Amino acid sequence: MTLEAATYQPDHFLWHYDDGVGAVRLNAPAMKNPLTFESYAELRDLFRDLVYCDDVKAVVFGSHEGNFSSGGNVNDIIGPLTKMDMPALLKFTRMTGDLVKAMRDCPQPIVAAVDGVSAGAGAIIAMAADLRLSSPESKTAFLFNRVGLAGCDMGACAILPRIIGQGRASELLFTGRAMSAEEGERWGYFNRIVDAAELDEAALALARQLARGPAFANAMTKNQLNTEWDMSLHTAIEAEAQAQAICMQTGDFRRAYEAFVNKRRPTFEGD
Repeated sequence: MTLEAATYQPDHFLWHYDDGVGAVRLNAPAMKNPLTFESYAELRDLFRDLVYCDDVKAVVFGSHEGNFSSGGNVNDIIGPLTKMDMPALLKFTRMTGDLVKAMRDCPQPIVAAVDGVSAGAGAIIAMAADLRLSSPESKTAFLFNRVGLAGCDMGACAILPRIIGQGRASELLFTGRAMSAEEGERWGYFNRIVDAAELDEAALALARQLARGPAFANAMTKNQLNTEWDMSLHTAIEAEAQAQAICMQTGDFRRAYEAFVNKRRPTFEGD
């Protein structure tokens, strides 16, 4: 295991671990929690390391003091980008895309708790999560178009249409306008809306529920949700047959059966 969940101390965001759940928050609330070159890279490394961290069964990516993330820091990122040559720019855009790859590739389900502003790369991070909760006041904007950039950033053109549909994704990516929490829930982007005062606890409760589940099987589900995007139906069904057969060899599958026949709730151990 590369990452010691209980003692991990990042330099560029907040991390808390308790009872199988890791919680991440960006930590610049006065600026609505922007991302920097350093926080992008450290977040990427965290999610890569979670592949090897069996202690963490689920992750919450939360808001901090009323906002999720305003995206790339204007002074620390946007300004320097205008002065870079093409190789340096491509190194940066590949690095930011690697954060999304790391979030999708880590086996743990990720719950985003979105309050206030979720914009630009901040919206992308929430999009890359597996489940999303929102406060009624949240505003989500894939605003790259409004700063002269394409909407195809960090996987947005691949992932967002799969969540809300091609037409709705096209509208948000072409206009850069903000999506309200109500729209997001109606369109299937948010799983549900929770009062801001209860958002953190609701996200943690959902993550704890996932953490109590069969971790190996949950990781298999996440893997299949990712890999079946570009499979034919026949290939996908065969892939799921193989995945399910593997899960049927796990201790958790046996424990669930034994709990059922003994009329008690199963206790999963992730093996």
